[in-house]
Amino acid sequence: MPTKTKKPAQKKLPKRAPKATKSVSSVIGKAGRPFTRVASRSKGLLARRPHRSFRLTRRRDYKRSLQLPGYWSFLFLVWRTLWKNWRLFGGLAVVYIAATIIVSGFGQQQSYGNLVDALKSSSGDLFKGNFGAIGQAGILLAASVSSGLTPDVTQAQSVIGALIVLFGWLSTVWLLRNTLAGHTPRLRDGLYNSGSPVLATALVSFILLVQMLPSAIAIIIYTAANASGMLDGGVSAMLIWASVVLLVLLSVYWVTSSLLALVIVTLPGMYPLRAIRAAGDLVVGRRLRFLFRIIWMVIAVVVVWLIIMIPIILFDDWIKKVVPAIDWLPIVPLSIIVLSSVTLVYSSGYIYLLYRRIVDDDAAPA
Repeated sequence: MPTKTKKPAQKKLPKRAPKATKSVSSVIGKAGRPFTRVASRSKGLLARRPHRSFRLTRRRDYKRSLQLPGYWSFLFLVWRTLWKNWRLFGGLAVVYIAATIIVSGFGQQQSYGNLVDALKSSSGDLFKGNFGAIGQAGILLAASVSSGLTPDVTQAQSVIGALIVLFGWLSTVWLLRNTLAGHTPRLRDGLYNSGSPVLATALVSFILLVQMLPSAIAIIIYTAANASGMLDGGVSAMLIWASVVLLVLLSVYWVTSSLLALVIVTLPGMYPLRAIRAAGDLVVGRRLRFLFRIIWMVIAVVVVWLIIMIPIILFDDWIKKVVPAIDWLPIVPLSIIVLSSVTLVYSSGYIYLLYRRIVDDDAAPA
């Protein structure tokens, strides 16, 4: 009997999905990824922020603790912290003075003399009396600071001067961060190592400038309305003033958190937009208190400038009348440079220590 040979069993292959269906689903999935990311980010933002658009937020929803020393106490706390390391931060101020003089000069004595002569010749009897000299010195100080007493500054000098200010800020923050962490950094380390986030800081600074555009628009609106006589009264004046106030408040609202972002972006591995987002989360429920502290710092700096610079201006005017041979000596321009460097270091330290206080109190909105 012939034997029957069995045919080998054929393996059943799994059915493949049609290529057209697979490609369409992948295309739809890739196209929907940006919308999914936007939705997830918006959900995260709503979870972190209690405020909703066009809806009044109750105080119980955004109330947030913030333990800070008093206004005067915090000013002296910053000064004590810097003075405790006076060689470090004093050396940084000296480096800033030298860099500013090398790049932009410290202001020409001839420009200051021309400013003094122009003010005396045009004021007439305005500055007569006991407080006339003080008022004249105050106007001279404001004009000197606003003009810089350096008329022929090129664009390259302006850019390098802005970079010097930026590196002064970064160096102060870097040195303070390492000092408060218990290290003993050198000034050389701060100057060489603090510049790594310079691009990210420049981008945050650019965002801050963009946020101040509403205030610039408000100034343009006010100037045009004042020149055309629309501020004399009536409905037009009310609408213009309301627009100006709202635009300025919008800039103040944005800039308040961006000042903290300038500190956050100096952290290792931090990106500019992430720093802006983190700063916005930190000031939720604390924006006004943070803003009041910044305003208080500005007022204190202005008062210190008046207390120091007005006697220097009066002394400069007196000593050059007594000894005309030293009329070339730039006492006032050099004093402005020195005080500007001290102000930069102190203001940077103030904002950084205020940031540290806010971070230490990590309470979430209620």
